[in-house]
Amino acid sequence: MRTTRRYLAKEIYRSSAVVLIALLGLFTFFALIEELDKVGTRFTLLNLFYMQALALPSYLYDLLPIGVLIGAVLALAGLAQRNELVILRVSGVSGFRLLGLLWLVTIPWVVGAFILSEVITPAADLKASDVSLRLLGKTEGGRMSSGYWFKESDGNDGMRIINITQLAGDGSVTGITLYEFRKGQELTSMSQAASGRFTNGSLHMHDVTRTVIDDAAIAALADARRPDEPATRVEHVAERVLPTTLTPERLIARVLTPERMSILDLSDYIHYLRENNLQTDRQVVALWRKVAYPFTLFVMMTIAAPIAFMQTRRGGVGSKVFIGILLGVGFFMANQLALNVGMLSKWAPWVTALIPNLAALALAFAALLLMENQHSVRRFMQTRLPWGRTLG
Repeated sequence: MRTTRRYLAKEIYRSSAVVLIALLGLFTFFALIEELDKVGTRFTLLNLFYMQALALPSYLYDLLPIGVLIGAVLALAGLAQRNELVILRVSGVSGFRLLGLLWLVTIPWVVGAFILSEVITPAADLKASDVSLRLLGKTEGGRMSSGYWFKESDGNDGMRIINITQLAGDGSVTGITLYEFRKGQELTSMSQAASGRFTNGSLHMHDVTRTVIDDAAIAALADARRPDEPATRVEHVAERVLPTTLTPERLIARVLTPERMSILDLSDYIHYLRENNLQTDRQVVALWRKVAYPFTLFVMMTIAAPIAFMQTRRGGVGSKVFIGILLGVGFFMANQLALNVGMLSKWAPWVTALIPNLAALALAFAALLLMENQHSVRRFMQTRLPWGRTLG
């Protein structure tokens, strides 16, 4: 069986690699065409090629399940056309035993997908965000036109809101605006700093201008009378150290979309959002989908097995590949539909992430079981059903 497994692995890896290269080239070409209108004096054609190179890991992450499905169908259909699958079946390899071999072949794909998801894609997306911000003045992810916004507790029943114009991967920031509130959401001060750095659980702000609202002035204004002292005072300090729960990793998490973050960073960011009573629905769903992603590759290989076993008198490999493409695209659309419907309908995150995979796996198992027992099923239909004799 080791020789059989190696032979299957070689055929599937080669076919899947060819399919993935073709899909990556196709998607990159369309993306280049779509982004050509951005090319100018500041954003050159070379910059566009560089941006698309940084986007390749994201494309590969999205296309890997479909590429594995089509590649496996192409490889297995070729084996069936050359009667090599027939030889395996005659030698005593059942359909479910062959499926077990296919799952073993899938394990290296799962390991590669994990490295791609946890290391390569987050780093490439972060670099792409920095380049896009520098060359185009905008970026994807959690950045608004006014910059990045963070909310956290100050540890004294109050809260603070931090606005940052630009983030860097090493924890340094520029354009800081800090709003501090006491209990009851009463603004007590506003601080502005030209630059700063997050390190060791603190925000070190440089060249700070702080506007403090006097407590007596707040009470006077609440009573609709003129305060005795000036309502505010302005302070200038060279440096201010602010204890904070924000870390460089949480700053980076704000730049990336949840689907592009690593599992550890995403879990930490969800913990931070929950601590500050912020919405976490999208992040939790993204976490479940990332956990279910390796399972998706096994589902794709399970779908490929019954397609390869189909006996097609006409069309041969081409018809099987076409069916595989239809099923792959249909699964992708069902997955996206489940995501959108689940978010709107407030489904449990695990339901949104796992239901498409479980449904596809159940259908693939049913199809494989039917093909394994097709003679018994046909005999049952001919003998037990009134119209069964016409099927013979």
